Amino acid sequence: MKKKIFIGLFSSLVLIGCSEDYLEAKPNEFVTPEQVGEVSEYDPSILNGFLSGVYSTMYTDGVGGTDGDDDFGQKGIDIYTDMLSGDMALSRSAYGWYRNLTRLTATEDFTRTENYVPWRYYYRIIFGANNVIKAQGGNDAQPTTDGGRYALGQAKALRAYGHFYLQQLYANEYIPSDKSIPLKLSSDNNSQPRATSLEVMTQVVKDLEEAIVLLDGFSRPNKTSIDADVAKGLAAYAYAYIGDAASLAKARDYAKDVADNSGYSILSRTEAVGGFNSVDSNSWMWGVDLTTDMGFNLVSWWGQVDLFTYSYQWAGDRKAIDNGLFALINNNDVRKTQFNTSVATTNSRYLLPSNKFYHPGRAEGGQRYIETDIVFMRVEEMYLLYAECAAKTGMELEAKDYLKLVLANRFSNAADYAYIDSLTGQPLLNEIYLQTRVEFWGEGKSYLAMKRNKATISRGSNHLSFQGVPMPYNDPRLTFEIPQAEVLNNPNL
Repeated sequence: MKKKIFIGLFSSLVLIGCSEDYLEAKPNEFVTPEQVGEVSEYDPSILNGFLSGVYSTMYTDGVGGTDGDDDFGQKGIDIYTDMLSGDMALSRSAYGWYRNLTRLTATEDFTRTENYVPWRYYYRIIFGANNVIKAQGGNDAQPTTDGGRYALGQAKALRAYGHFYLQQLYANEYIPSDKSIPLKLSSDNNSQPRATSLEVMTQVVKDLEEAIVLLDGFSRPNKTSIDADVAKGLAAYAYAYIGDAASLAKARDYAKDVADNSGYSILSRTEAVGGFNSVDSNSWMWGVDLTTDMGFNLVSWWGQVDLFTYSYQWAGDRKAIDNGLFALINNNDVRKTQFNTSVATTNSRYLLPSNKFYHPGRAEGGQRYIETDIVFMRVEEMYLLYAECAAKTGMELEAKDYLKLVLANRFSNAADYAYIDSLTGQPLLNEIYLQTRVEFWGEGKSYLAMKRNKATISRGSNHLSFQGVPMPYNDPRLTFEIPQAEVLNNPNL
């Protein structure tokens, strides 16, 4: 009877509830870690169900603790960061979403919800991960079953993912001795002081290194789960962000391992304008298969970026590629055709990504309930991250080779990217950074690249504010403030 009771309890669990600021020790929306551990002895699949609840947090609306139409998990944060990087322009604002963010007033006011949404979202992920870790015996546990190892590995990778993004968003730059964000390594004591950036990133790479070992041999049920390749991808990002010589070498090696050995392939020229809408793409390493019965509609990433979905992009809140970045794309590059150029510049649909992200029906405003999928990581990231880290560690020939592997699938004529062979030093790094921005436009990667490469950005003329104003990567306006709720409720901050 006990087994049946617990199975019923977990089948109804949705991991989207949490206390006000991750301060309540045992929020009553969650099954306790002790219960998880107890029931998993009867049925190991229960741990997978609990992890599924954590993963669902990544794409559910309201997980940032608000009822805002910009609050829908990781892809919501991706829009925030793409706009802060300057590569995504809010070229028209009919309903006001993202306006305070693009004005850079929200990031200077800790009472604004834009600061609260990422904070609460990532600490929810961390809270769920810590519950799984505790159920498996704690941070130093050594599970004796494959199921236990794989669950612990996923949880440690999720915890690292949460802390890594918090470090990115709430620290102006990586200065090891600077105070950053609270490290939360247990679900029992949540009022933690701010750790240094060094302490945060040391824990992030520790969790990821352990996750990679624990996930060895894990065959995941679908691409929503983190496997060893995704954990290696996250590790590559973390080490590249730290940026010292030893860390860059580790980032380089992890990225190359995934690019060479994961079995994923670079999108072809045809696929590059194929809609980016299916988790079945062999380029996608990590993503979610969304179906209409999940009920996602207006409040969704697709609603915010897709002209062919019934929501804000269609109705008048336009998100377009920065026209300065667009001008840098070679005319023979297939990625230039991802953006709408068929109308005059005065038309508000100019430079929308209507050939990159679109519902296959291609009826404007036609997709009412979301059935197109979302991507968190694809293999091209590893090719370009390898190229970046190889160039930074003196392996310029190898960097050029991997950069050209991507470009070979974006041009029909190798002569169009033959100039890569002559690049060296900073011009080569600049080119890799540019190609990273172009390749992953709208996918939430430009902000990470901006900080890694210590870039200065300048918005084009199709933005509604700060046109042509240079802003360095560590401008405080490009980084979020620790939200008011945490400041008021965490006495140890």
